[in-house]
Amino acid sequence: MDFLPPSINSYSESHTSPESEILKELNRETHAKVLMPRMLSGHLQGRMLSMISRMISPKTILEIGTYTGYSALCMAEGLAQGGLLHTIDINDELTPMVKKYVEKSGLTDSFVIHTGNALDIIPTLAGPFDLVFIDADKVNYSRYFNLCFDKVRSGGFIIADNVLWSGKVIDDGSKKDVDTKALMEFNDKVHAHKGLEHILLPLRDGLLIMQKK
Repeated sequence: MDFLPPSINSYSESHTSPESEILKELNRETHAKVLMPRMLSGHLQGRMLSMISRMISPKTILEIGTYTGYSALCMAEGLAQGGLLHTIDINDELTPMVKKYVEKSGLTDSFVIHTGNALDIIPTLAGPFDLVFIDADKVNYSRYFNLCFDKVRSGGFIIADNVLWSGKVIDDGSKKDVDTKALMEFNDKVHAHKGLEHILLPLRDGLLIMQKK
């Protein structure tokens, strides 16, 4: 997942604004108690999401894939006054942890936490959304994008995580697994889309940032 040499990554983190104490606590608890803690956005990517959100000052955010809530809390830092963040995850076992840290952050009124299948939940949300973050099961990235696109305002942003998939998207020497194939198709789909400006950043496991025309 991490493409940069550890020393460069450490230097980058040491010259990046620090996490809040609540995010540090959530980071530690996720690594101590939750399976696959590498799914956490973490310090560097979290500050990137926070920066983008504060640039946009969104009134509405949709996150697909909550995990333990780290990325949601980062994006919520940029919410406009009275703004709302909808976050969806299928794993109800993590919901108590998410709610605990949302409450610690004092942002309960800014969050709507959905538990269930995002493919069923997204069509029930009205939008429009200023910012969408896709970080759930990779095989459904294109379906999530299709469901969200018309709900994003003109000028709004969609960000997709893990689009480099530990470099597997360019590894021609191995048989492609289902997730890798899905991400390659998604990346090609976005690149060919006439209604987007986009940039793929090799930050952590790859962030694909799209702006709707």
